[in-house]
Amino acid sequence: MTKKIKQIAIYGKGGIGKSTTTSNLSAVLSKLGFNVMQFGCDPKSDSTNTLRNGKYIPTVLDTLREKGSVKAADVIFQGFNGVYCVEAGGPAPGVGCAGRGIISAVEIFKQQRAFEELDLDYVVYDVLGDVVCGGFAMPIREGIAQHVFTVSSSDFMSIYASNNLFKGIKKYSNSGGALLGGVIANSVNAAYARDIIDDFVTRTQTQVMEYIPRSITVTQSELRGKTTIEAAPDSAQAKVYMNLANKIVEHEVSTTPSPMEVAELQAWASSWSDQLLALETEMAVGV
Repeated sequence: MTKKIKQIAIYGKGGIGKSTTTSNLSAVLSKLGFNVMQFGCDPKSDSTNTLRNGKYIPTVLDTLREKGSVKAADVIFQGFNGVYCVEAGGPAPGVGCAGRGIISAVEIFKQQRAFEELDLDYVVYDVLGDVVCGGFAMPIREGIAQHVFTVSSSDFMSIYASNNLFKGIKKYSNSGGALLGGVIANSVNAAYARDIIDDFVTRTQTQVMEYIPRSITVTQSELRGKTTIEAAPDSAQAKVYMNLANKIVEHEVSTTPSPMEVAELQAWASSWSDQLLALETEMAVGV
């Protein structure tokens, strides 16, 4: 009987901390004893850097351009605690579709049965979530990932990107597409930021998987080219990532979200702006 590989996709707006979150998640999963691959799907090809001491690895697309064909083994590299690292890569600057690397890499790995050969337990796709189209939608559209999670802060553009992702999930949900596991709330330190995220997931009928605070520990670790799990395993921040990993291990049932339409989202955001202005005024008067 073929082992069931749990494939999950982590989406998020560029710069939101998606790769940081994903790399620490992969590191924890490996520490829990799972055989893990992190599959970088951002054209910047930097998803796996902190799993490999800051080192870049050859991408699938670069290797394909150079050699004309790709053996999966030639683009798989091991990182921290044995995590397998892959970078799909992007096109030459100014040429082609940025999502093409994902399409090519996934097709090659499926044809060569790379996941089965490595006896993987988890494949974690790190996917740019600003635009859910073309190759970037592949893990959702074709149901390659069973569960999708989005990294979001309380900032409007991050929530806007997450809401767009929900629209993509809903669009493909009736044709075998991946479903939503929940939101990973990142850089959530202030109480109001948590309240905004909580309200957003309530409105869109999903859930928060974990609240991850902004931490200098993450910055210190990444300046050394490492994940927090490797550089500061006993830190409070590492414990947050451990909690997230355990929740994802236990997660079995994902659902179809209920995204807001643009006008509704804008009205919702405006309402929160008014609430924060009132809070700021109240605090100023209190001083």
